[in-house]
Amino acid sequence: MANRAAVHLQQLEAMKRSHGPGCARICERVLERLEGAKFEDAQSLIQFHDALLFLRAFPQSARVAKLADRLLATVEAQVQRVIDLPAEAELFDDEAVSGIAGTTVTNSWTFELARSLADRHPHKISAEWSVEERYWQMAMVLPNCLPLLEDDSFVEADTPFLKWIEAAAETGNSDLNWLLSSLAKLPVSPRLRTSLYDALGVGMQWDLRGSPASRTLARRPVSRFFVHDTPLQQRKQVSLRNEMASSPLQLRKLSRYEGQTIIDMARDALAVRYRELHGTTHGSPECVFEADAGRGVRFYLWSLPDQWQLPLRGYLAGITIKNGVPINYIEAIGLFEWLEVGFNTFYAFREGETAWIYSKVLHLLHQLTGVTCISVYPYQIGQDNEEAIESGAFWFYRKLGFRPGRPDLLALTELEETKMKRNPAHRTAAATLRKLAEGHMFFEFGGTQNGRWDSFSTRKLGLAVQRKMAADFNGDAERMRQVTTSRLSQILAVNLDTWNTRERWAFSNFAVVLALVPDVARWTNDDKRALVTVIRAKAGPNETKYLRRSQKLNVLREALLRAGSDAANDEAD
Repeated sequence: MANRAAVHLQQLEAMKRSHGPGCARICERVLERLEGAKFEDAQSLIQFHDALLFLRAFPQSARVAKLADRLLATVEAQVQRVIDLPAEAELFDDEAVSGIAGTTVTNSWTFELARSLADRHPHKISAEWSVEERYWQMAMVLPNCLPLLEDDSFVEADTPFLKWIEAAAETGNSDLNWLLSSLAKLPVSPRLRTSLYDALGVGMQWDLRGSPASRTLARRPVSRFFVHDTPLQQRKQVSLRNEMASSPLQLRKLSRYEGQTIIDMARDALAVRYRELHGTTHGSPECVFEADAGRGVRFYLWSLPDQWQLPLRGYLAGITIKNGVPINYIEAIGLFEWLEVGFNTFYAFREGETAWIYSKVLHLLHQLTGVTCISVYPYQIGQDNEEAIESGAFWFYRKLGFRPGRPDLLALTELEETKMKRNPAHRTAAATLRKLAEGHMFFEFGGTQNGRWDSFSTRKLGLAVQRKMAADFNGDAERMRQVTTSRLSQILAVNLDTWNTRERWAFSNFAVVLALVPDVARWTNDDKRALVTVIRAKAGPNETKYLRRSQKLNVLREALLRAGSDAANDEAD
């Protein structure tokens, strides 16, 4: 039976790459033969699980999807048979495969995510305390929630913190829920609350037995499956330029309840895979958009609430759902027409139309924000990311039309392409791929000039502000904000007393940056009025409007490009 199961498993793996006439029935027969199959080792069980999950998202027929679901429902019982063996349990915990029903995920998350998980999965999550390692942090933080604790923790070396917490927690309430609830009530800012919680180093153990948040069971309802009765879309069939010129995707703004449901699903999908993203932890349910890309793919994108927005760049996060299964998460951070995009497909789905889905993501981001320069982080192509090196991620982007922003890396790319043209069997060495991953890659379209954003970064801009603060304000951040804000408000002729708190915060951020720009006072009145509009848009709930409005203010774009470029920073050095 074991040998038969292994043979059927190989056939199942082959079915992931088989689409076209007659494939559906073959796949159905393979799935039928696997009913009742038992796997005695974690590696085979994981392979079985992930092949089923792929076929659930990319089925050749509706029956394939239903059979895959039926077999996935049996995985947890099989996990329980093998997980007690230490070597097998460790295999289930690798971030590439973690999150299978019946396993446990143990991690430390930031306050907002920890609270969200504990609230929604109250009987499945428990705390793991690090009292010895975090003794002094607990001594400093917990007195905010435990009256008189200082009488013990400030002067004793053996304070039993967990006994104090147990005594304070009401009957039936866990120590973790008590802590999260108590911190939530403190009259402090969200950022300080997160810092206080992080200082405690609380681990959370999440039992995924029967959990709808597990990779195995996470689903959105679908009215009809998209079935792949023809081969999957390949990278060579995708043209980014044609995609960007195609018709807009149909958008729907979700209700707050729907938006929260989607963000919670994204939080769970990342957390069971040992990941956390700023945009999913702090996503705004008030501003979630759904787009139907076709082929069973739906994108969900959202902004951040005001207290978690970035000072200068606009931010969007999102998740991709394929036939109801979460397969990918998205992060997009931009300024004017420039957008850095993180696109991360979960391991189980990386053979599934990745290039086509990526092109649709970029199309949607362009549609929402008007951006025309897409940038890829070095990490995405292999910097400090060996998985990206092994998969040749650099060439995924290059063959879609991206170019390295650094001249030396572009020259190295062209040298490699010459070698490939002479010898189609040539493969780029890992050392070369690591070199190519040292810089950003760019894709410009829609009239954007190649190279305009190559040497710009908000980090360079921020460091230039720090140098200005050191030189002109003796390193005093508050003094710099006061002086530059007062100066800019006079130049723009605005009365900040009539602005709300969020708008004043946005104004002060622009004020410290524009301290680097000596000629703001000489801008035209129209440009000054447009700058006020841009700043107020940055304080709004929908950052797509901010990005679109900023793109019309050329004088601001040119000023920040100069201040945040290599040339400007070389001069400062």
